[in-house]
Amino acid sequence: MKSKCLLISLLFIGLLSCETDDKRENEKDSSKENAEVVSAPSNEQDDTVNGEEGAADDEEVTPPVYIQEGALSGVFTVSETKKVRFSKGNLQYQASTKTWRFAEYQYDIVGIGYEETNDYCFIGGTILSSDNRKISSTYNGWIDLFGWGTGANPTLATDDSNNYLNFVDWGENKISNGGNVANVWRTLSPSEWYYLLRVRPQAKNKAGIACVGGINGLVILPDNWKLPSGFQFTPGLDMEHNYGAYDNWGVDYYKEINNYTKLDWQVMEKAGAIFLPAAGYRVNTSVYTVGGYGYYWSSENYNAKSAYFMEFQSGNLNPSNFYERSYGRSVRLCVDL
Repeated sequence: MKSKCLLISLLFIGLLSCETDDKRENEKDSSKENAEVVSAPSNEQDDTVNGEEGAADDEEVTPPVYIQEGALSGVFTVSETKKVRFSKGNLQYQASTKTWRFAEYQYDIVGIGYEETNDYCFIGGTILSSDNRKISSTYNGWIDLFGWGTGANPTLATDDSNNYLNFVDWGENKISNGGNVANVWRTLSPSEWYYLLRVRPQAKNKAGIACVGGINGLVILPDNWKLPSGFQFTPGLDMEHNYGAYDNWGVDYYKEINNYTKLDWQVMEKAGAIFLPAAGYRVNTSVYTVGGYGYYWSSENYNAKSAYFMEFQSGNLNPSNFYERSYGRSVRLCVDL
């Protein structure tokens, strides 16, 4: 009798165990179904990638790239550890409203409006206005040639270098069309200009003079450059060309190397290229070499009177030249990535 009872008990326990296992299996299936329901929705793509069959399920979704307001899309390596994007145009300032902005287009310059009798002043292409000669603390137009480090005093125009001892980066200001937040932008150092134009991979093939929309200047290509279909770009600077064969000491030579319309430049810019116009320089209230030379400030001084800048003209490029701090030169800001 005891054996019979024991056998019945064992059979009952076995039935309970089977029922429990079935319940757990059902819970797993239910959990799996619920997970699929609450999981993130798919991109509703098939298994075809770039026209070829393949499993796309395991590929990571690339997050959208954030680009600072006022910055161009191209990425440029300026040191072994730093990459930047450049602003959409040269820096401009309006004293009457204390407003900073980037030029609307990369080829925009303030200029001087006419050709001086001085043989060292060249005009190339379309000059937009003559405001730089009118620099003052109350002027209601725009200027784009600044003394070195004048982020806190942009209308300083004296030729005394002692008034330019301390560098205040223009990027410390709020740029109205560059995010309108202070301390977002900055100026390249001399070593960064040098790295960009001399050291980074294929540097010598990623810069060249050009005329864009009638304005002379320097084109610099991004790290990951791909020439747009149907376009041409000739890199480098010709050190041997005969200035005498062209008017204005080589000003007309820019367009002989690369010549783009404004519509052409939209395509180049979309591909990541930047353009630094040859906006000349200012001494007190006189402006020279517009259309012939470009001078872009660096963030460091050379000595008590001089500071570094990047200089180019149709036959030469110097990433780390230096001269008087009091001279008004162009500013192209960048933002770190």
